[in-house]
Amino acid sequence: MASSKLFELTLHEARDLLRKREVSSVELTKAVLERVHTVESKVRAYVTVTDEFALEQARKADERLKANDASPLLGVPMQLKDNICTRGVKTTCSSRMLESFVPPYDAHVTQRLFQAGAVMVGKGNMDEFAMGSSTENSAFFPTRNPWDLERVPGGSSGGPAASVAAGEAFYSLGSDTGGSIRQPASFCGVVGLKPTYGLVSRYGLVAFASSLDQIGPLTKDVTDCALVLNAIAGHDPRDSTSYPRAVPDYTTALRPDVKGLRIGVPKEYFGGGVESDVAEVLQRAIGKLRELGATIGECSLPSTKYALPTYYIIAPSECSANLARYDGVKYGYSDKSAENMWEGMERTREHGFGPEVKRRIMLGTYALSAGYYDAYYLKAQKVRTLIRREFEAAFKQFDLLVSPTSPSAPFKLGEKTADPLKMYMSDICTIPVNIAGIPAVSLPAGFSYGMPVGMQLMAPAFGEEALLRAAYAYEQAVGWHKLRPPV
Repeated sequence: MASSKLFELTLHEARDLLRKREVSSVELTKAVLERVHTVESKVRAYVTVTDEFALEQARKADERLKANDASPLLGVPMQLKDNICTRGVKTTCSSRMLESFVPPYDAHVTQRLFQAGAVMVGKGNMDEFAMGSSTENSAFFPTRNPWDLERVPGGSSGGPAASVAAGEAFYSLGSDTGGSIRQPASFCGVVGLKPTYGLVSRYGLVAFASSLDQIGPLTKDVTDCALVLNAIAGHDPRDSTSYPRAVPDYTTALRPDVKGLRIGVPKEYFGGGVESDVAEVLQRAIGKLRELGATIGECSLPSTKYALPTYYIIAPSECSANLARYDGVKYGYSDKSAENMWEGMERTREHGFGPEVKRRIMLGTYALSAGYYDAYYLKAQKVRTLIRREFEAAFKQFDLLVSPTSPSAPFKLGEKTADPLKMYMSDICTIPVNIAGIPAVSLPAGFSYGMPVGMQLMAPAFGEEALLRAAYAYEQAVGWHKLRPPV
């Protein structure tokens, strides 16, 4: 294959070429870096590109390959979302507050990938502190959708999704608090998995909402998704929410067969807010799953309508507590013009945080304040329990649930920025999954007016194998994952 086209490969195709010595990691990395420097002025998927660091890692990977090291990720270039800590490399969260922050340590997932021999090409652009659904809230610049540069890539992991779709990385890691892996995966026509809460360590992930955040892969196909999940899943004693359980080899679940799987269709996810084109794509996808041998049935999750308000009380409440550490004293941006400490802290936060982050801090502070705690935060936690119980009841009937990933196809840049509520509705199909702590995957299911539409599959806690099995069977039957954007 011509080196100029190496960036089009999937992770597992690149791995096979490396193992056969048909290409070196340095060649692969140079091809990806060349692609980054060719299209990055249009897509803007990276906050930081680490050319020299990547080539140094690639040279070390080639040494390991010569010694017949068979690690599946060895020597393959990837990207990390810029809220995942990387020792010696800036981690900005796409915020002025952390614009110059260089972590003194690696996140757990960063360590895992580096141990596996992964090559980091750079850090992906995102909505500031992972708060947003379009990557327009980045303090630096918006990322654009490789399928149409006038449209958003989704968010908050817009940079990771766009980089994978555009061939600027073979895979990326994102974080998902309310849909931030799955919604951009849907918008960019790639695969995005939010694992079960506790399956992947959050150590070294800059916190947004600690009871909801989870790290997961964005990849070109389901096989790649399983390979990356194998590398990052597992117990980490440094994360108190990390679940101590044996992790299977997720690639063994990949077979083109869904016979015997019971898949539920929650009627609440196909309501008035879903665009008719998106609903049509999903109905065809569900028909294909039935054709492949799955049993399809309707179910109900009546508390779904409360998921959005519940999320926008719990997430901002946790964010207001987590972001209190940015005070201009310990690290990050500090306004030096003030006459005293309190004024300095106020000015630091005024100039260091963007509008959406400030909005959520104020929402959360209000919800947690004396006199309102019971009415808002406590009630939201009770509704969270109801939502979780409804999922548990549905999974007694069905192995998996299916829905649109997003109620719409990718919208135009600037279309929803003036209306936060309209923007928040972009995550209406994904938020309940985070509230319940269960796993879900988005995979390409078709197109609406030339733009990608994603299908979301949901499973009970630690049901990633069934999730990947169904996703793989569908993907192999339809082939949407083979299409590439025109950028």
